[in-house]
Amino acid sequence: MRDIFAKPLDRAELGDLAQLVTADGLFSWRSPGAREIAHLRGRLPDERLIDLMASEPRLIRRPLARRGDVLVVGFDPERLAALAG
Repeated sequence: MRDIFAKPLDRAELGDLAQLVTADGLFSWRSPGAREIAHLRGRLPDERLIDLMASEPRLIRRPLARRGDVLVVGFDPERLAALAG
């Protein structure tokens, strides 16, 4: 387990996670910090979204749970239980 506020994910880590889902899928569009750019959803390049998440961890959708190449983004009890095995 990792506290992404105490030890934020860097650009490389976010890029790796975005390979498993998408940068848009990792981005917390409902976050108060995203309101100013919500109208740009679907138009911002992945690199820009990764930059934003690297600079502000609150813009990362949580929780993140990973096992190997499977990443669950957001609270999904069924998928989290399946991932836990």
